Amino acid sequence: MAKIRPETQLVHLGRNPKYTQKGVNPVIQRTSSVIFNSLEEKRHATHNRANGVLFYGRRGTQTHFAFQEAMTELECGAGSVLYPSGAAAITNAILSFACSGEHILVTGSAYDPTQNFCDKIATKLNIETTYFDPLIGENIGDLIRPNTSIVFLESPGSITMEVHDIPAIVKAIRQKSPDIIIMIDNTWAAGVLLKPLLLGVDISIQSATKYINGHSDGMLGVAVANERCIETLRENSYLLGQTADPDTVYMAGRGLHTLATRLKQHETNSLIVANWLLEQPQVEQVFHPALASSPGHAFFIRDFSGCNGLFSFQLKSRLSTEQFSEFLDNFTHFKMGYSWGGYESLILGYQTEDLLSMRQYDYQPNKGTFFRVHIGLEHPQDLIDDLQLAFQRI
Repeated sequence: MAKIRPETQLVHLGRNPKYTQKGVNPVIQRTSSVIFNSLEEKRHATHNRANGVLFYGRRGTQTHFAFQEAMTELECGAGSVLYPSGAAAITNAILSFACSGEHILVTGSAYDPTQNFCDKIATKLNIETTYFDPLIGENIGDLIRPNTSIVFLESPGSITMEVHDIPAIVKAIRQKSPDIIIMIDNTWAAGVLLKPLLLGVDISIQSATKYINGHSDGMLGVAVANERCIETLRENSYLLGQTADPDTVYMAGRGLHTLATRLKQHETNSLIVANWLLEQPQVEQVFHPALASSPGHAFFIRDFSGCNGLFSFQLKSRLSTEQFSEFLDNFTHFKMGYSWGGYESLILGYQTEDLLSMRQYDYQPNKGTFFRVHIGLEHPQDLIDDLQLAFQRI
């Protein structure tokens, strides 16, 4: 049988007839209590509660099971766990495997809330964090201690977009300490553009709030794990009280079916805008993994199957306070806002000191003001026109 291509796979994910009940999409099943008609039925549900059998609402419903099955297949795992947000997926994955007195390694370009969790919550639990340069590669082995339990990756890195050499990192870790759990924030790739578990990573984590949902109207997190990690991840997350509402899970499952098409358009639009930015005299550098000048580009070409709409660029000079406001306050199509992955274009700005506070390694930016953009589904020329007017304003 011929290999199924991603576009076809995504259309059919999560549409097992046992979840759709002869419809096209899975049912939305809202329940807390599950009723058992006999003691034997209850015993069966109790024994199989982690295997897609209705047991209790927090364990999941048919809606949850359909999406979990879809994500497990998409990310080539043994199972998946759902959370009310991407941040919850990250923090609970760490808490599921790190114990008091242990040490974890975290990329220095990680999502800001990931850093905040490590610095403000993990420290209270006597879990020590060491941050590393995202381009460290095989040298990560030098940072591993006897009590290191987790290595946490994110590729591309948040804001500065560095791409890890994942195979080299995995090889170095396995040679030094094969029991270490390797996790990655795989939100940028949406489970489509990068397959971390096939590269030796144990747990792939996503904010399904972003591209999977795709419409900026739902919060959801998901972690897909391999065989050795799924039971611990699932049971510890359950003990920590994690759950997700079925309506949001349904929207995420629906988003999967159009994900390939949306990602391609985001990719097309972002490359048009990124290449235009490269030609602007005010721009020092464009941090887009698909561009040769972006850090870790060679690893991106080797390991990723495409890109999306999220990237950054830096100006040659620092904007004054007035220029900074003038640049950001007067866009027509770009809006200032956190998150990304929806249909709309967004922009955030950072002065050097703001950026340095979020880089936990020897990061040496130039003095120019920095911007992160998410290129949405608008016509790229309209977005270019919007940026052109912004440059004229400064």
